[in-house]
Amino acid sequence: MLIYKVIEIGTVTEDSIEETLNHWIPKGWNFDGLQFAMRESSKRPAMAFALFTREISSGDEKP
Repeated sequence: MLIYKVIEIGTVTEDSIEETLNHWIPKGWNFDGLQFAMRESSKRPAMAFALFTREISSGDEKP
């Protein structure tokens, strides 16, 4: 069974994205994508959501 994890990144910088990826990937999560939430008044994203997946057997508890 495939499960998902969504991590909100409130301050979108190169460092905060790297920190999020480097935190969750060694814990067994696979990076699936990055979605940005934009402000109308700015070209910089207001926040981002890092998406991860992990395969577990149907009898396993959710991690």
